[in-house]
Amino acid sequence: QVQLVESGGGLVQPGGSLRLSCVASRLTFSNYAMRWYRQAPGKERELVAGISRGGSTTNIADSVKGRFTISRDNVKNTVYLQMNSLKPEDTAVYYCNALSELGNYWGQGTQVTVSS
Repeated sequence: QVQLVESGGGLVQPGGSLRLSCVASRLTFSNYAMRWYRQAPGKERELVAGISRGGSTTNIADSVKGRFTISRDNVKNTVYLQMNSLKPEDTAVYYCNALSELGNYWGQGTQVTVSS
């Protein structure tokens, strides 16, 4: 079965950086657009960033624009979320999503906590 495994979360001080990774297995990675979502306690899941199958097109939510960057490596079957200048309001569980006409898959999530 398809697996998406996120890593790279943790506790970071405000202004710090983290890089999240999501490794996909048992799917043809280059057939899928990839997205990062996040969900904070008591809030709805929010789309943070997306990247097209080949990586040529990216979309970043206004709330993180200028601070977060999404990228992918279709050889390593991995999508990344580089997060800089982190704020306490970025605290959430971050989820990786793979989407195409072939399926819609989710990872288990990785916790990001921004606190001093």
